[in-house]
Amino acid sequence: MSAFRIRLGDFELRRGRVVLRATGNSARLDRALLVEVAIWVTCYLSVRTAALRHLGRRRPSLWFAPTVPHPRYMVRIAAIWAGIRVARGGPADAAFFFDDATTSPAPAIDHPRCLNALCTDIRKSHVAAIFERVFGYPLAVDPATWRGEAVEKSEANGTHDGRIVACPTAARPGFVYQRVVDTVAAGVATDLRTHVVGGRVVAVWIKHRRAAARFAPANISARLAEPAAVFAATEIARIEAFARAMGADWAGLDVLRDVADDRIYVVDVNKTDAGPIIALSFADKLRSVAILGRALTALVTGQLSSAAASASSRTASRSS
Repeated sequence: MSAFRIRLGDFELRRGRVVLRATGNSARLDRALLVEVAIWVTCYLSVRTAALRHLGRRRPSLWFAPTVPHPRYMVRIAAIWAGIRVARGGPADAAFFFDDATTSPAPAIDHPRCLNALCTDIRKSHVAAIFERVFGYPLAVDPATWRGEAVEKSEANGTHDGRIVACPTAARPGFVYQRVVDTVAAGVATDLRTHVVGGRVVAVWIKHRRAAARFAPANISARLAEPAAVFAATEIARIEAFARAMGADWAGLDVLRDVADDRIYVVDVNKTDAGPIIALSFADKLRSVAILGRALTALVTGQLSSAAASASSRTASRSS
């Protein structure tokens, strides 16, 4: 007998779990999940109310392809706050390549300003290779020759399946191996979700998790911070260079700071990041949406250059 399934837009209910059909990631349908949904809905309705201030104004437009993101994704809720209209036909100020897959073919989108058009590969191995090229020190390790602990994680996007393994060990197909970045203090691990829009670091969420569950998505607390309060100017410059090298006009980067050597490591690129995350206060949720909404407006209207435009200009200058 086939499993009982109910489809709800982007989601599917299977055997008591809510499954995101685009990626296959799932969560158990329980009271905790329902509470999270209620918190998100409260934020969403507040953003919708704030967007009423744009009524009667000329609004920039954004065309999403191949899919239009649900408002649970940061780019869509930021667009709502900013009054950016989703174009469903006719001209648009910019296009946005929105695909939740880990790897994608180059988008066939006929628009001179296609955002995230060059961000088609967010495999962990590719992220680590670009990181080492930009920052000058490695994240990836060879599990067959590395001695000590390493993090083993899937290449795929959004799996949250990281675990610490002892090396040397044989590599598992479909997994990557990275050095253990120690972010733990007093039993709490700290992640720095860093938002980069149009080549600029615009906001940081300082997220805290129990050290024993550092690879799980649940946070015990989080707060919004100014980038300059978290990173040195040289670090911000490198993060921005990394985003450009990834072809990411819009992304939430997972950055870790090692407590031993004080170096930062970019371990993940989320080009279709969801949020605002539940652990943020209501005020920080709205502030985050406002910051990202303003940055998205500047990107859509051409006040910030896109990675594709920057790449084209570099190509033109080399050929001239």
